[in-house]
Amino acid sequence: MKTKKILISITFTGLLYVLLVGFINQPENVYEDIQQKKWVAPASADKIVNPLKDDANAAASGKKLYKAMCSVCHGPKGKGDGMAGAGLTPKPTDLINETFQSQSDGAIFWKIAEGRAPMASYKSSIPEKKRWEIINYIRTLK
Repeated sequence: MKTKKILISITFTGLLYVLLVGFINQPENVYEDIQQKKWVAPASADKIVNPLKDDANAAASGKKLYKAMCSVCHGPKGKGDGMAGAGLTPKPTDLINETFQSQSDGAIFWKIAEGRAPMASYKSSIPEKKRWEIINYIRTLK
C-alpha cells in the first residue's frame, strides 16, 4: 500500500512538472522548434548496457511502473495517446513504432534519465534499476 502511494505521488509530481515546464518562461516558438527537431541520444548512450536485458521478471515489474508513471502520457499500450499527453507539444512518442523500437536500450535509458520538454527528467525520481525495468516492458509492446 505504501509503494502504491509513493508511485501515485511520483506520478502526480511528474505530471505537474511536465505541465509546468511546458508553460513557464518559454518563447512562443519553442514548441515548433522542439517538434521539428528529432530527439537523438548521444552516441555514447548506445554503449550503455541493459543489465536486465531479457529478464521477464524485470519486464513484469516494469509494466507496473509503466502504468503508474508513463501511460498517462504515452498511453496504456504505448501509442503516445495518453490523456495527459493530448495537450502536449510535441506529442508523446509512440513507443511501439519501429523508429522508437530500433533505438538501443542505452539510448532509451538516456532519454528517460535526461528528459526533454515537455517530458521530465527521471534521473533522480526513478531509480536506475526501475528505469531498466520500464525499458524491458516497453520492449514487449512492439
